[in-house]
Order: sequence, then structure tokens, then C-alpha cells
Amino acid sequence: MAERKVRVRFAPSPTGALHIGGVRTALYNYLFARQHGGDLIFRIEDTDSNRFVPGAEEYIIESFKWLGIKFDEGVSFGGNYGPYRQSERRDIYKKYVNVLLDNGKAYIAFDTPEELEAKRKEVPNFQYDASTRNSMRNSLTMPKEEVDKLIAEGTQYVVRFKIEPNEDVHVHDIIRGEVVINSSILDDKVLYKSADELPTYHLANIVDDHLMEVSHVIRGEEWLPSAPLHVLLYRAFGWEDTMPEFAHLPLLLKPDGNGKLSKRDGDRLGFPVFPLEWHDPKTGEVSSGYRESGYLPEAVINFLALLGWNPGNDQEIMSLDELVKLFDLHRCSKAGAKFDYEKGKWFNHEYILMKSDEEIAGLFMPILKEHGIEAPMETVVTVVGLMKGRVSFIKELWDTCKFFFVAPTEYDEKTVKKRWKEDSTVRMTELADLLESLDDFSLAHQEEVVMKWIEDHGYHMGNIMNAFRLTLVGEGKGPHMFDISAVLGKEETVRRMRRAVEVLK
Repeated sequence: MAERKVRVRFAPSPTGALHIGGVRTALYNYLFARQHGGDLIFRIEDTDSNRFVPGAEEYIIESFKWLGIKFDEGVSFGGNYGPYRQSERRDIYKKYVNVLLDNGKAYIAFDTPEELEAKRKEVPNFQYDASTRNSMRNSLTMPKEEVDKLIAEGTQYVVRFKIEPNEDVHVHDIIRGEVVINSSILDDKVLYKSADELPTYHLANIVDDHLMEVSHVIRGEEWLPSAPLHVLLYRAFGWEDTMPEFAHLPLLLKPDGNGKLSKRDGDRLGFPVFPLEWHDPKTGEVSSGYRESGYLPEAVINFLALLGWNPGNDQEIMSLDELVKLFDLHRCSKAGAKFDYEKGKWFNHEYILMKSDEEIAGLFMPILKEHGIEAPMETVVTVVGLMKGRVSFIKELWDTCKFFFVAPTEYDEKTVKKRWKEDSTVRMTELADLLESLDDFSLAHQEEVVMKWIEDHGYHMGNIMNAFRLTLVGEGKGPHMFDISAVLGKEETVRRMRRAVEVLK
């Protein structure tokens, strides 16, 4: 048999913002498809019309655009297997529901929600299955004429999958190996509802995966319990030969304690769980996003890739291309991955360091503008080069280096107490005069002249440099002193020094 082309899919529901766990699932599908020269399909699962949220689909597409995860076909991308939105495939699903009914693999059930609720109260741990279905109102227990009459009258019904009891169902999972479930623990799942003429997730998924020639289903661990049902559905349709291979990814866990990562954890500990900021149209609530929090998309991708997978070596920093080369589903862990958001910040810091000073300066420019600063690009590039190693986010650059753009108006009391000595006023006046006399104000020349001046006069180097820093910065922080004065230029350096002398003497 010829080897199948790799075709994988990411199929979110447009019910709100995209959780970071969903982003990781999409990323792993992307890496797998790219590595095998396959296709990545973007499908929208919107069969649950009650949960539809306006704007969610656009938000999901925008998220992947920002992250650089490209789809080959699907909603908004085109392709030969469409439509890719499940609500537009009603007629297709109806056809396959009828195939199952005609072959006795499914049946029609008329039980009302009230009747089902009464049954649950009456029977402990009630489930609709081989042991209970003969006591319910369905096409297995009712005459055909009565069933037809109810349907003709417009009585609402569901179609249930008829699961044969006591059969071991084998699911081969790339990550978890052989999973065996006995069919007796499965219930006769609802596959279709006449109320909205739409299938449930289970049927729609199987039909779409089959018709779209999906070769591998890579999804979250939470779908593992439904895998045996999906295997049985493939069999019921006689599609065993085209059944995809399964891989159920480990859960993303809370950073502290046990359980699945939730938005509440992010709110509680102060990190985003969504790729982009999300404005909930129903509640008006705004949730933070990685993009708006100042994360670089490459850093987010690198961070997520290593949550539940490892490359088999100690390498941590990997570009998307490197991840494609190294990715291997067999190296995914079975156990959940703790969401270490501090590590996410570390990745962002590393990616800031790797970017050119020009690129970071370009990203910093709008922040300077917000603070009313108009500075020449070459100055900003120099400042970024001096300071980017000290931040995890570009927005932190403002607090770290605003002294390059705004002269201090006050001087940190603690630093003044510690660093401004009895002779500092005199020495700083001397130093200001010396710097003002220089024709060459380059970093190297300044340093040479000032060091010679300190040495010739036998001054205490630490005292001079600490006071000098205080006059230019207003506190005891910042890079090498002559880096600062060279960026400020002669006029601004001398002006700041003379003002500090006035204020501090």
C-alpha cells in the first residue's frame, strides 16, 4: 500500500479566545506537517450554535498570523476539500447519519430531557447503552410506523450510535502506545440532533477527517476518552483502511499545584493564557494576551514547543525551522507539563538579546513616542545596545533607560547620602569645566582625559565616578559612565552636571 500523504488538522470551536493549550496543539500539528512535507488544515467546529461567540473565529486566525503558524488550507485559506466550517456541511453529515441508520449501526431516540433526567434519578450511574436502551423510547423498541409518524409530525429526536457491548477496542496512540478500552463502559453517544439538524462533535469529526483525508489526529489528552468511540465509528462506516493515527498530547498544568492550566491561574499569578488580548463581547471583560504583554512571537513558539516535548538534547533556543527539523511525536511526554511562565519570560529575554539593536530600537520607538520623546534613530539604537541585556520585555526599556532621554529633576535620597561627598560639589564643577573644554567628546577621548585628570590630582576614582553618575542619572544605576555621557553629548552632559551641583550643594 502506498504511503499516505501527511495531512493534519487544527479544528477549534469559535466559542471565545484561543487558550494557549490550543496554540500548542496547533504548533505541534504544524511542526509535524512541515517535517513530513504534509498539509495543515484549519477547520472550524461550530456545530454547537448556542456557544458561538462573534469575533472568535477572526481572533483565532489573527493569533496564528501573529505567531507565524501558516495553514495550507481551510477556513479563509481555501482548498479542495471544503467547506471547512462544519455549519456549512449539514447535508454531508445528514447523508452519513442515514448510512449508519440504514446499516443498523445507529438508531433514533425520542427520549425527552425530562425523561432522561427521571431515569438518572431512578437508576444510579445511568448511561444510555446496551443494558438500558431496550427500556427507552427509541426505534429499537418502537414499531416503525410509530417512529415514522413521530418524525413526520416534527417530534424532536436524536440519533444515537449503537455500541455492541463487551468488545475490546484497541486504540494505537503514537505517544501512549496501545490503549485498550472495553466497549461496555461506553454509552450510545448522540451523533445527530433533529432540533438544529446538526451533528455532534463525534460524527462531524470522523466524517470530516475521512473526507479531508486526514492521516494523523494530534490533539489534547482530554480527547483520549473519545478515541475508542471514534475507532468504532470508523469501523461502522467500513473506513478502517483510512483511519488516522492518533497522538494525544499531555495536558498543560498549573504552574503551582495540580490540575489543568486555566485562565484563573493566569489572572492569579499575573501571566497571559491567550495569545492576543481578548475582549469578551458578552461580559465586556478584557483578558491579557502574549502579544500585548510584550512577548515576541518567536519566544512564545519556542517556549510552548518545549512544554511536553524535548529535542533529546540540552538545546533550548530553537527557531521555527530548527523545531521543524527536530520535532518528533515519540519524544512527547505522557505526563502533563507544568506551565512555567517564568521560563516564558526567560525565553523573551533571550530573543531580545538575539535581535539586532536596530530591530529592538524600531519596537522601542513607539514607546518613546508615547512618553513624548522624539529621538534620532541612531541614538535609540545605541541606547538599546547598551541596555537590552537588562530587560525581559521591550516595554521595560523605558524605566531602565529613560535617563538617556529625560534629565533628572530630583536625585535619589539614598544615593545622595551615600555617594555625594563633602568635596563632590567642587569636584563636579571641576569635571564639568574639564568636559566643556573638550573638542573631541568621543567615548574613548573623554575616558582618557578624565582618567588622567583623576590620576594627576590623586582623586578617589570611585567617589568621582559615583558623583558623576548621580549628576547625569539622578540615581546609582546605568551602564558605563562614558557610554552615558557620549550618548548625551557635551552640552547636555555639562548642563546636567551644573544643575546637580546647584541642587545638591
